[in-house]
Amino acid sequence: MLVREAFVLVGPTASGKSGVGQLLAERLDAAILSADSMLVYQGMDIGTAKPSVASRGSVPYLGIDLVAPDRGFDLWQYLRLVRTQLERLPAGMPVLVIGGSGLYVKALLEGLDSQRAAPATRAQWEAVWAEEGVAGLQAVLQEKDASGLTALADPNNPRRLIRAIEQACAEGSGKGVRSWRKGGNLVPIAGLLPDRAVLRQRIVDRVAQMYRAGLLEETEALLRQYPRLSDTARQAIGYREAMEVLSGASSAEAAQARTIVRTNRLAKRQGTWFRHQANVDWLWPGATYGIEDLAAKVEGVWRKHGSIQLKLQ
Repeated sequence: MLVREAFVLVGPTASGKSGVGQLLAERLDAAILSADSMLVYQGMDIGTAKPSVASRGSVPYLGIDLVAPDRGFDLWQYLRLVRTQLERLPAGMPVLVIGGSGLYVKALLEGLDSQRAAPATRAQWEAVWAEEGVAGLQAVLQEKDASGLTALADPNNPRRLIRAIEQACAEGSGKGVRSWRKGGNLVPIAGLLPDRAVLRQRIVDRVAQMYRAGLLEETEALLRQYPRLSDTARQAIGYREAMEVLSGASSAEAAQARTIVRTNRLAKRQGTWFRHQANVDWLWPGATYGIEDLAAKVEGVWRKHGSIQLKLQ
């Protein structure tokens, strides 16, 4: 088992985690381990707000650019790959886990059962999908783990629904992601949860910046290189709407508006998930908070509670 000391910062999308994480990594001579399910895809940079190579400077980044966007990917693969990356870090280098994907954070802190879903179990839920559609899968997950349905970045994605159902079943049988509340990490982690109006404006600004930075051109290049994106990559917030613009099904203005709506919904789900599923010491930044002040407050939370051990099989 690989054991590594880490400090964790969570929060909804556009809450300012990336900027604060970068500043603290530079200050602490630390590596950043991304816990974001969309940053794993190569070539999907603008629409995921992935930190650019230039902005990263000398900070090592783990957990990003792990897979081509036309390939399937799951939590087991993520943990296996980041374990290898962690093993390559210099001994004693601090690790900052930064992200908004609840299950990724939870798996890093609590671990996963080594067994994947049995083929017969997977076939059962695929049959529900074939017969009852996405609504049928949503109903199953609602019954088994309502908070898991709330936490999904895209609750209309059948593959994500099936994985979440399998995870909920595994938790109920004592397998899979171990219980956060029963015997899990009791050390509080840091979280950013800006005022709702502030977060909404940050999302509006982010989407506008993505289009200015060339989201349509990036999406067009992706489709040329990968004509058949994976289901998850194709449904990614921002990219799905960009593809509608490129196909002529939508105007850029309408696509931006839909992206803002979907991003706000994601941010709300993420905030809800962390409030109910994790032990978070929250910071509530307003519009007047500068990044230096916010970084100092996050570092204060870490110093107050101490580090957390990542335990990867």
